[in-house]
Amino acid sequence: MSKVSFLGAGSWGTALAIMLAKNGHQVTLWSKVQDEVNMLTEHREHIHRLPGVKLPSSIVVTGDLKQACEGFDLIVFSVASPFVRATAKEAAAYIPEGQRIVNVAKGIEEESLLMLCDIIEEEIPGSDVAILSGPSHAEEVSVGMPTTVVVGAKNKESACYIQEIFMNNRFRVYTSPDVIGIELGGSIKNVIALAAGICVGLGCGDNTMAALITRGITEITRLGVAMGGNPETFAGLSGIGDLIVTCTSEHSRNHNAGVLIGQGYTMEAAMDEVKQVVEGVHSARAAKMLADKYQVSMPIVDSINAVLFDGLSANDAMANLLTRDRCNEYPDNVWS
Repeated sequence: MSKVSFLGAGSWGTALAIMLAKNGHQVTLWSKVQDEVNMLTEHREHIHRLPGVKLPSSIVVTGDLKQACEGFDLIVFSVASPFVRATAKEAAAYIPEGQRIVNVAKGIEEESLLMLCDIIEEEIPGSDVAILSGPSHAEEVSVGMPTTVVVGAKNKESACYIQEIFMNNRFRVYTSPDVIGIELGGSIKNVIALAAGICVGLGCGDNTMAALITRGITEITRLGVAMGGNPETFAGLSGIGDLIVTCTSEHSRNHNAGVLIGQGYTMEAAMDEVKQVVEGVHSARAAKMLADKYQVSMPIVDSINAVLFDGLSANDAMANLLTRDRCNEYPDNVWS
């Protein structure tokens, strides 16, 4: 049995905390929001995010960050991506050097263009930070639906340790050394999922969705390889796997926000309607800046930025994508 603390009690943190408690670990679940702490303590259920799914009685719920950071074998960062830096900065005073941490959020910091693991390492020097990602909706994991993910870490021992803690007969965990590839795939798929939702909102069909997913993973792979990621990673769980589920599922907040935008909502109104952090909006500008920095062509990402921030209509964005200059599908694949 390991002692595991979750910093962040949203749907994903709560779902994973429930699973690890059922795996036999000693689990603490922290939230900065006192109303959330009160709700989880009183009802033993996240009424708003995971209705009907009860917390095991063994889970300790707290709003005390010091209590949630000291004396744990593993700390799970499960706050939404915009809050990772602030949480790490506040928690750093209570976290010992060498602490194993696994981040389960997905995003890129717009100001620094850093991945979330890099942010945690920057704010908590000396920590051993890993990433867990893949096609995994909280709504399904919380009720034991079969799910498969990948954990990336800089050293094999940490990856295998986290794999052992999380894995059970309904939640399979693979390992990988490609931290940057896993993080990038998990972050930019949210941007592509916004585009997928917009297509649905515009009334497009299966052909459009298949094309968007296929060309989306091409864009993600281009950037990922330019940044040092392994191309195989983007054909795996944290790449095409996560992209498929986020683009097509009703559980995806990014997909759902995109549907509303396609139907004519502004970005702000769509986010208000979804009532959760739409991480693709927060990652879109950063993804474009990374594409510019590494001189990588990402027309879908460019189009999403134009729709979100420059007032381009969704219909015009689609027309622009379809009428770009003719080209070979893969430039290196040429006739002899």
